[in-house]
Amino acid sequence: MKIIIIGNGAWGSALAIHFSKTHDTTLLTRNHQDAKQLHQDRENKKYLSHHPFPDALKIDLLENIDSISPFDLVIIATPTAAVRQTLASLPILESTPILMASKGFEKGTGLLPHQVVSSVYPNNKKIGLLSGPTFAQELAKGLPSAICLSTDNLSWGKDTTKVLNNNIMRIYVNDDPIGVGVGGAVKNVIAVASGFSDGQEAGNNARAALITRGLAEMTRLASSLGAKEDTMRGLGTLGDLILTCTGNLSRNRQVGLKLAEGKNLQKILQELGHVAEGINTLPEVLTIARKNNVEMPIAEMLAALLSGKISADDVVDTIMHRMPKVEGA
Repeated sequence: MKIIIIGNGAWGSALAIHFSKTHDTTLLTRNHQDAKQLHQDRENKKYLSHHPFPDALKIDLLENIDSISPFDLVIIATPTAAVRQTLASLPILESTPILMASKGFEKGTGLLPHQVVSSVYPNNKKIGLLSGPTFAQELAKGLPSAICLSTDNLSWGKDTTKVLNNNIMRIYVNDDPIGVGVGGAVKNVIAVASGFSDGQEAGNNARAALITRGLAEMTRLASSLGAKEDTMRGLGTLGDLILTCTGNLSRNRQVGLKLAEGKNLQKILQELGHVAEGINTLPEVLTIARKNNVEMPIAEMLAALLSGKISADDVVDTIMHRMPKVEGA
């Protein structure tokens, strides 16, 4: 299969490393200097250092995409905020199968990544999400993982899964991209809260409770948007939530840990050097939740903390003093 990957961040680079071992793969970047540096170093020193590119992996500029065509699959791994702009400049993708490896809700519209693609290319019937519990560093290293390919076009999804699946990255397919998309977005918010809880030394009991109740929030929101409840126990949702809330490689968890130290958010993000989607996603999550009358106390508490409405020392006590309720409610 001939694959084009757009987005040279950590995840895009890891996917390029992985797929180039078995497929004709090209990693595209918009920036001329980035392309030059990637060619020269044969690794992504900025976002994924110490993981050399396979000899077969090609590097090119996004502006040259016409000359690379035709190709069989495009994987877009840019931040969610950049998806629409990227697509708008690429009419060549109107009939090309597209997998989104971005997570979050688009600012202003509240659309999930696959929905953004559909809004730009309404006639493209081969659009899906590639999402699950995967750290870029571990995939680039060749460690085993499992991930979900979710699409409304289940027949195409099954065919694509058969081609892409291998013994390093096992791919499961489902037909609920709304559920998987909401899971991929909201888990980043819960991961910031989980990191904060750990940084406050609230304990393992508190972390387990937070993850479990975070899943409940995620499920309520997804269900209100039409997702299937079974999806919320899968790789792209619960699996991703567990990894992001507990793994030390999680950028969102790191943000929470540093918030617990009393550091300024902007300084934290500058030190991180990567996009922490949980911070960008939080306002959209709450807007959508309020619009659909979905209760999300963990997300609300995080927003209050970030806005200065509540102090770090009061967060845990405030959550624990909420009115008791039936667990499934």
